Amino acid sequence: MLIDGGFAHHVVVASSSHYSAAERQYRFPTEQGVQRPPTSQWTVTGAAAVLLAPAGNGPRITHATVGKVVDMGLKDPNDMGSAMAPAAADSIARHFQDTGRGPQDYDLILTGDLGRYGSEAAIRLLEGQNYMVRPKFSDCGVLIYDHERQDTLAGGSGCACPAVVLTSYLMGKLNEGTYRRVLALGTGALLSPTALQQGESIPAIGHGVVIEKL
Repeated sequence: MLIDGGFAHHVVVASSSHYSAAERQYRFPTEQGVQRPPTSQWTVTGAAAVLLAPAGNGPRITHATVGKVVDMGLKDPNDMGSAMAPAAADSIARHFQDTGRGPQDYDLILTGDLGRYGSEAAIRLLEGQNYMVRPKFSDCGVLIYDHERQDTLAGGSGCACPAVVLTSYLMGKLNEGTYRRVLALGTGALLSPTALQQGESIPAIGHGVVIEKL
């Protein structure tokens, strides 16, 4: 929007996160050795940046869908994926409604860090609205780890999770022509340690962009 509005010519967008950052804030100290439930995720250590420009040879952002806050009353900090799933599903459904497109128009629909359980919840919510996204749907939190070999429970999470998957795996697929059009959503839980300690629920949001190799 900054570039389209003439307020900037080039913009660098960056994101990062660190292992156990969320775990220390919202769950238990690592040293305590508490057993994790199957729904918990591992915060990804990483950082990534992209350069946005008004023209060039790289993949292009052609559409954007701004998410809205969705709060379904979930309170479990060990299951952030399920808390974020309704917001992700809402943004995807509104994107289809706004553009007149459907799952068949995309090579991949990719969410940020819902993990295995949150991904399944989002898929079922969309199927309830007759959007059959399952063959096209994936999640960065699922892709970033090898679940069978690494035992990462529900998968990866954190701001770096979608950032590193998008700038490495996804950009590679776009540049080589495997994918031509991708709907990618960043997902986030809008909470604080204080809110959880007070028994508040976990609001969430998801913003989407369409990335195309034209």
